[in-house]
Amino acid sequence: MTVMMTAMRARRQTMKHEFGLGRLRCGLGFLVAALFVAAPLAAPAQRAERPVLTISGYTIDAELDTAAHHLAAKVGVTFTAPENAEVVSFGFHPALKVAKISDDAGKVLTGERSADGTIRVAPATPFVRGQAVHWTFEYEGIITGNDDGPVEGLKLAAIQEPITYLLYAARWFPTTGFMTNRFTAEMHIRVPQGMRVFASGSLGSPRPAALATGAAGDQYDFKWTKPGFPGTVIAGRYVDPVSAGPGNVKVYLTVSHQKSATEFAQTANKQFDFFTDKFGAPESSRLNVVEIPDDTLPAVWAPELAAILGSRVGDKSGVRLLANTIAHQWWGSEVSPRTLNDAWITNGMARYSELMYLEDESGRNAMYAALQDVAAGALAYDTIPLSSIGRQNPFSPEFQSMTLEKGAMIFHMLRGVIGDKPFLATLKGALSQYTDSSLRSSDLEKVAEAQSQQQLTPFFAQWIDGTGAPQFTNKYAVYRLGNNKGFRTIGEIDQDLDLFRMPVELRVDTDGKTETQKIDVVGTNSQYVVDTFGRPRRISIDPQNWVLKATPDLQVRIAILKGQQLVAQGDLTGALAEYQKALDANSQSSLAAYRIGEVLFSQRNYQASVNSYRDALRGDGEPRWTEVWSHIQLGKIFDLTGQRDRAVNEYRLAVQTNDNTQGAVNEARLYLQKPYKRPETE
Repeated sequence: MTVMMTAMRARRQTMKHEFGLGRLRCGLGFLVAALFVAAPLAAPAQRAERPVLTISGYTIDAELDTAAHHLAAKVGVTFTAPENAEVVSFGFHPALKVAKISDDAGKVLTGERSADGTIRVAPATPFVRGQAVHWTFEYEGIITGNDDGPVEGLKLAAIQEPITYLLYAARWFPTTGFMTNRFTAEMHIRVPQGMRVFASGSLGSPRPAALATGAAGDQYDFKWTKPGFPGTVIAGRYVDPVSAGPGNVKVYLTVSHQKSATEFAQTANKQFDFFTDKFGAPESSRLNVVEIPDDTLPAVWAPELAAILGSRVGDKSGVRLLANTIAHQWWGSEVSPRTLNDAWITNGMARYSELMYLEDESGRNAMYAALQDVAAGALAYDTIPLSSIGRQNPFSPEFQSMTLEKGAMIFHMLRGVIGDKPFLATLKGALSQYTDSSLRSSDLEKVAEAQSQQQLTPFFAQWIDGTGAPQFTNKYAVYRLGNNKGFRTIGEIDQDLDLFRMPVELRVDTDGKTETQKIDVVGTNSQYVVDTFGRPRRISIDPQNWVLKATPDLQVRIAILKGQQLVAQGDLTGALAEYQKALDANSQSSLAAYRIGEVLFSQRNYQASVNSYRDALRGDGEPRWTEVWSHIQLGKIFDLTGQRDRAVNEYRLAVQTNDNTQGAVNEARLYLQKPYKRPETE
């Protein structure tokens, strides 16, 4: 599954839900995905796959010295390699130095670093086809988190107090086929006394151990015997766990966030039960939900492990983030993509799982509102078919948007086509048939056809092998039928994708009963006839938004989304250009005006920023929070320019909105008491 960035340097700070440079929700979509991508390019499905290095298991013995930020490890790797391969390559963290590599005969092997950071090792004897090989790597190094990692701009490992994290994505042990090569792992992790360690397959309570420094420590032992991705280790000084329900889901937080523990544990338990009901029992009934520092990815998962940023624990947006992360116990852990081209299955389904939980908790309208942003992400970079997405850099915004957002929309549309019951049966069927293994898009298609008894080749061909989305237009005429039989509407649905074929709902609102029927839209022109007793007043195409379609409103959202991503990359000029595109499409867009205002504010162009915030207040008022935060931002500018009376007036207007989105009213009241000052760190 995935991360992003070709030239992107992800922010070190946490980005909040949907507003403000410091509050921008940098897609749950983009950084959560960091953990779910496969590395090597895969051959097209119809071709015979080339033999590749395959790792089947690890034995890891590691010691963490948090005072010195030091890791020392001895790792046994069991793998098979292509026959007659002269060298094999392993992904490895750049800060780690290999002291020795030896084979199972004790022969010391020669290894060298490549320009891409991998280690290339030559065997002492030729590889034999299909024969497992066991090598041992001994290495050490200092990992502070500020050193160069395997992904530029992302902090994936840090040995520190009070929380140490070594993410699978950090390559802190020799790896291959990130998120496609499934493996087992036995790990023995020694840490300073008093730290708790979390990984996959805990073997029980820690036992005393002497550290290399002579200090007292503890050793935690883990063993995960099912092929999967048990490569993440988190160690920290947490308070006692909190659980809800039967106690199989435990929450571990630091002292600073423990006040949110009970509610957070209740949410985690509810989500785990919800997904168990929808998808079936996971590989393990045990789950540790663990806090991680705010300087790394928003969320991390591994078998039996879900971790999210401490700052998101008590935040409402953290509920969806947690749901997405827990869903990976099924979509990512239990089943995984066969190749990068198939990453949309697990990435997209984890994203859609989050929306399914939102629908269950808050209703279908809440889900539909969230789907608008998902649809914008799905079309933001839709120029390459998902069946070829593996050619893209897996850390790019293109790969992220396509696999996460378009993937989620495909599952939503599939649900609309085959119905709720066959849809859930498809999900359970895919998980049961491919447990502890990987699957392709074609595998999912076969399961869906078997469960729905429908021929789904056109559907998957459109959305997996094609690009773009239809832009529907409707032409129709209404005729009165004789003998008081009502009215007949004869119409035509037009759209611009010649190969498009999909059932689309048509709703006819009349003076009396509302009529709905599905129209099989095929090609660019599709006729329909609908008889109603009452006179038709309005005809809507896809009124419940089951189809990913291009609309003027969506174009605005796409431009704003791209602008937000450019802000996250530090490209403010590019961001302003995207926001201007949004304004060109909708001159009344409050959100576009607000985004422009915050970029100009960050550049200290206060007069232009004021103008934009005023435009946001005069605009369409969508979303609603733009009003309260525009007043707050105006107040900040007046404070910074020595106009305290005007600042106080804006803060009072903010309070009067009674809109406390992301603590807006609380912040306004704070600045009523004390003038805003720009942080010295900016």
